[in-house]
Amino acid sequence: MSKLKLGIACSAENRDLYLGKEDLARLAKIADVVIEEYDVPSDWVNIPVDPQVEAKFARFAQDLEVLIVFHGGPRVTKPIFDAAKKLKFVGELEGDRFAGRIDVQAAKEAGVVVVDTTHSSSWPVSEWALALALMGLREHARFRDIIANKAMSHHDYRTKPPARELTGKSVGMIGFGHIGWRLREFLVPFRNEVLAYDPYAPRELADALDVNFASLEKVMTCDVVICLAPDTAKTRDMIGEKELALLTPGAVFVNVSRGGCVNVPALIAKAEKNDAWFGLDAHNPEPIAVDSPLRQMRNVFLSPHIGGMTVEAQPRFFTLMVEELERWHAGAEPRAQITDRVVAGRSGK
Repeated sequence: MSKLKLGIACSAENRDLYLGKEDLARLAKIADVVIEEYDVPSDWVNIPVDPQVEAKFARFAQDLEVLIVFHGGPRVTKPIFDAAKKLKFVGELEGDRFAGRIDVQAAKEAGVVVVDTTHSSSWPVSEWALALALMGLREHARFRDIIANKAMSHHDYRTKPPARELTGKSVGMIGFGHIGWRLREFLVPFRNEVLAYDPYAPRELADALDVNFASLEKVMTCDVVICLAPDTAKTRDMIGEKELALLTPGAVFVNVSRGGCVNVPALIAKAEKNDAWFGLDAHNPEPIAVDSPLRQMRNVFLSPHIGGMTVEAQPRFFTLMVEELERWHAGAEPRAQITDRVVAGRSGK
């Protein structure tokens, strides 16, 4: 089997951060790899197009069969696909699955497969979601007392109020993509009933992963509710006063996705009632305002949107892409394709 002609476009800084030597060695077994450095600024989704850079990028891509882009790399536009007639596979390492660095429609018209391995960071996010849920059930306000050096005994912890277990509780997920799938694996030993709200998720996942799909209103009534939804026009302020009012007494609400999914005034008002527990990793705005009332509430645990930031996640973006290329080169379909369904879910259309 002949080797692929493969190009990677990124910044010099990110080249060293993301491209591990072992993964490059694995890739070299199936591809002749060329790396070209760029320095295109971006905010994940909005990638500016400079005509001179685009022309240079087109020359780089014209003989490639595979093109991989990530931070610092240019946007893969229709002119790039027009110039690169041999191109069959375009991948992005960390594009938040918005595919902001790739014109997905142009790729589709050119018959090019688009793959995004952003789900590398979904693994640690699911771990942090589980941790926040457990802290909520264990009445995480106690950490404030310890930091304040308050005298307390284990009797205080046990009775004011009693801590609870995750085992046997109902768990609701708002959004059921990569984070939700991984989190579902972690929940198996806890024997939870799992409900998910996601208009875009294939319903076949219900049997495959033992979940039940339900309305947002139904999901909000679970013992533990975890927001995993992307920030789109449809999800912005999706969880407001009406939805938060559905939380049962003592429920735990966790948000590890995007702060814009939850209406902040409604969130503050609900938390002030002190009848539910909140674990919030995502905020609106970010970072969370210094004067936000949420910072002082005993029933709120805050983290600075670090759920996906782990030592293991960063190099794994490329590891997963190499695995996808090995799979595709051997004749199988890549698993993390940007399909019409993925685009619909991320755009809210």
